[in-house]
Amino acid sequence: MKNVNFLFGSGTSSPAIPVMRELLKAIREYEMTDDEKELFERIAKVKNDNIEEILGTLYSQKAFFDGIGDNESSERKLCEDLIRLFEEAIYKKLTPKLESEEMDGRCKDVLENYKSLYSKITNRNKDLSRINVFTTNNDIFNETALDSLNIHYINGFSGGMKKYFNPAFFNYTYSKRMDTSLDKFEPVNNMVYLYKIHGSVNWIEDDGNANTYFNIRELPEVKEEYDGAAMIYPTPLKQNKSLGSPYVDLFREFQHKLLEPNSVLFVIGYSFNDEHINDIIYRSLVTNSSLILVIINKLDKSQPICNIKDNRIFRFWGVSEDRSTYYHYFKYFVEELI
Repeated sequence: MKNVNFLFGSGTSSPAIPVMRELLKAIREYEMTDDEKELFERIAKVKNDNIEEILGTLYSQKAFFDGIGDNESSERKLCEDLIRLFEEAIYKKLTPKLESEEMDGRCKDVLENYKSLYSKITNRNKDLSRINVFTTNNDIFNETALDSLNIHYINGFSGGMKKYFNPAFFNYTYSKRMDTSLDKFEPVNNMVYLYKIHGSVNWIEDDGNANTYFNIRELPEVKEEYDGAAMIYPTPLKQNKSLGSPYVDLFREFQHKLLEPNSVLFVIGYSFNDEHINDIIYRSLVTNSSLILVIINKLDKSQPICNIKDNRIFRFWGVSEDRSTYYHYFKYFVEELI
């Protein structure tokens, strides 16, 4: 296919990064007051332990108190404290040590999977478009793998010592001069476009640069402790952030890429639990007759995508007889299918 796109969910970084079910278990183990625990369990029961919907409810409740000018009540403080606890737990679980001397075995295995993937998909004919990687993951496995392989990537940030978000960079590419005497260039082979549509643990809001239209800055390193600044949003409802930059720009790019003729989207480790993403995929299938969708995951049968009869949709999953190999896991996909 001319245009190749990947969508990575939490499964691609597992087990180094916990999936949502494991994340909720970790949050339950945090020390909470009786009031915090009671509110948390009450919402969790209604939302069937869906961490995104639990957080969405808390953000909505906080927005309600802000909307009526209630900034001092105990109910608002309880809600705010519980949100902070959630965010701190998520941040700590999403920031494993990726320096070689401090990395544990699970992180090493996951990082090797990413490195193997990128070393293969960047060996693409230069006459074809570059690979697009969209991910809901907030961790920095993608960037670490790309840096270790000396592969160029464009993630929407530009600048020198301080890199700020600029969506215009998704229209750029890296090229090399073919002839020193002529202004003739060709695109470099080892390049990837990376879109982190749910934010990243090393993104912060920074108003310190007046010469930029966007106040989102990428940090060169992940902070040790969570200070409330990291832009990680497992739910689109947090303070309406998904309606502003950079999320609106990233989702627009996702929709734009899926509408290009002769495109394929490989979905790996994503369980179709985000309605924002699902709507873009469904809308693209309806609009773009040349789009191919390849789902590499064992989805719950209740997901609408499982019941759509469309010969452009392929679903791939399975397990070996001795149950030692899961064919829809990221490791198998990287080592065997690619």
